[in-house]
Amino acid sequence: MNSFSAKILENVNKVIVGKDDQIELLLISLLVGGHVLLEDVPGTGKTKTAKALAQSLDLDFKRVQFTIDLLPSDLTGINFFDRQANAFVFRKGPLFTNILLADEINRATARTQSSLLECMEEKQVTVDGDTRKLEPPFLVIATQNPVESQGTFPLPEAQLDRFLMMIKMNYPTHDESIDILKRFATEDPLDTLAPVTTKEELASMQEQVRNIFVSDLLYDYAAKIVEATRESSDIAVGASPRALLAFVAAAKARAFVRDRSNCIPDDFKALAVPVLAHRLTIRLQRAVSKDGKFFSRRDMAEELITKILDQVPCPTEDFSR
Repeated sequence: MNSFSAKILENVNKVIVGKDDQIELLLISLLVGGHVLLEDVPGTGKTKTAKALAQSLDLDFKRVQFTIDLLPSDLTGINFFDRQANAFVFRKGPLFTNILLADEINRATARTQSSLLECMEEKQVTVDGDTRKLEPPFLVIATQNPVESQGTFPLPEAQLDRFLMMIKMNYPTHDESIDILKRFATEDPLDTLAPVTTKEELASMQEQVRNIFVSDLLYDYAAKIVEATRESSDIAVGASPRALLAFVAAAKARAFVRDRSNCIPDDFKALAVPVLAHRLTIRLQRAVSKDGKFFSRRDMAEELITKILDQVPCPTEDFSR
């Protein structure tokens, strides 16, 4: 891991226990300007991880609790009449930040969810015909509970396709649970967490990521993986061209984080599930495994991606310039 990534990981680990893989994926997303959907049950550290990352990078952070009565204007902001100025004035909403935590995003209506489409794709907000650019970097970290479905509105495919990754936080191990108890016994380490880098340094790192080398063999490998999702009889709708672009961009960021100047096949193998699985539309909503355990749509997508990785021939040549 390069020095930039290592110091951020070390700093976030002062708050978060046992989530190195998830933090690395969040950092990869930030380096390529992608958005993240954190999916897991409540209490697994989704909010604290997002806050710790923002504080470590010295970025502006806002959290919005999504509810059924949340309106698009509650996110974008509104034009209101200022009597003193005798003119309409724009009051910015929470979208005007660097890292937006959209907590329980699937509790808002489709209308409110759709208000995120423009800002996530084009990094801008349009209100009453006026378009305002968002200050870079801009990252949406959305959370949702995969277990509770009452009072929720599933994210449409167009919305899911705008998330670079879907990441599971997972429960801690027994030893990690003990570490959490000790770490939070007397105070919350998030309260004293100091930044370890700046926006300017992050922008420089993002530029370096864009210059990571990808050989033609790996472009071919990535394209074949994505195309295989469209050819599978178990998948109704496969990964889009946007997914392919995101797949390669994320692989370049992983190579950078791992302190390499070029991508290797392992970058694509490691990122195939978090980048591609949530974008697939599975033909069957539920299936039963041999041991009688039910698979969710997400579990089935992960299994299909793993099968595709086993079937697509992996190149073995030299991938440096």
